[in-house]
Amino acid sequence: MLIGVPKEIKIQEWRVGLTTGSVNELVHHGHQVLVQSTAGEGIGLSDDMYRDAGAEIVDTAEEVFARADMVVKVKEPQASECRMLREGQVLFTYLHLAPDPEQTRMLRESGCVAIAYETVTGPNNSLPLLSPMSEVAGRMSIQAGAHCLEKEQGGSGILLGGVPGVEAARVVVIGGGVVGTNAIRMAMGMEAHVTVLDRSLQRLKELDFQFGCMLNTVYSTREALARYVASADLLVGAVLVPGAAAPKLVNREMLRTMKPGSVLVDVAIDQGGCFETSRPTTHMNPTFVEEGVVHYCVANMPGAVARTSTFALNNATLPFTLNLADKGYKAALLADPHLCNGLSVHHGNVTCSAVAENLGLEYTPAADCLRD
Repeated sequence: MLIGVPKEIKIQEWRVGLTTGSVNELVHHGHQVLVQSTAGEGIGLSDDMYRDAGAEIVDTAEEVFARADMVVKVKEPQASECRMLREGQVLFTYLHLAPDPEQTRMLRESGCVAIAYETVTGPNNSLPLLSPMSEVAGRMSIQAGAHCLEKEQGGSGILLGGVPGVEAARVVVIGGGVVGTNAIRMAMGMEAHVTVLDRSLQRLKELDFQFGCMLNTVYSTREALARYVASADLLVGAVLVPGAAAPKLVNREMLRTMKPGSVLVDVAIDQGGCFETSRPTTHMNPTFVEEGVVHYCVANMPGAVARTSTFALNNATLPFTLNLADKGYKAALLADPHLCNGLSVHHGNVTCSAVAENLGLEYTPAADCLRD
């Protein structure tokens, strides 16, 4: 198979779809790899390093899309990239289609086969290709939030961990999944007072066992959520409904009860955000203020630590990329129901039920498409 890796063009996105190590593995399996020139430059992977790994370097994204059987990316295709996709071409990347009707329309019109990292599943309902970036984003949410609490960033001027004789900040994490767990770990490491809210008692028990009495675990109800939102200095939205738009758990009325200069970090912004007042921001302009609260809603948070993120992502995606290349997409999807769960758009059909429901589109089961 001929696999193409274009340079990411989303604002301030330095990650790359394949590392040199992944390229070497694909070439070893008998495949060809095209990499757009300077695609890995942002994380210290030069064109010469890709050549040494066995890749062919090409000048433009147009050539990558025109020649490749499968395009491997990191972020969802931008409009100019969607227009380069063609009938039957495989796209393997993050998509986040539920809050993005325009991208969904363009993917359907292209006739491509779009497989989303974020809905590929694993044992015990895990999301193995989302998990690495969730780990990064969870950890970054605390370091970004701590920075935003500084006065010059518009925050209330609180040091997250306090100092002897001065109370530490109160961090509230909504959601105890991968993002939430990593946010808790970082916040506790910085000696903040940490509370997590979740609707799974089993998950709260696991977090209590993992972190002990220093973590305050609370079953999430509307009443509890309102109480802890009001008390938070730093509020982290770590909610995920796989493939679907994030629920709006915190409304503007709740936000008004927070102290001026408090900070919220919406890690769920890729799926539309879990705060009513959230809207996507960039690393260039990461924050805005609503109701006196600093909002950090960067839609590609892990892109700020692009080298760590790229290598962590490739560790997870490489086995699936090899599977798709070795067997062809149809045989690979039919043989692996976990990978098949990632299929979102197939020759114009929406094959992810959550996306179809959120966007009011007709849903076609993946099995029906693959039988043709």
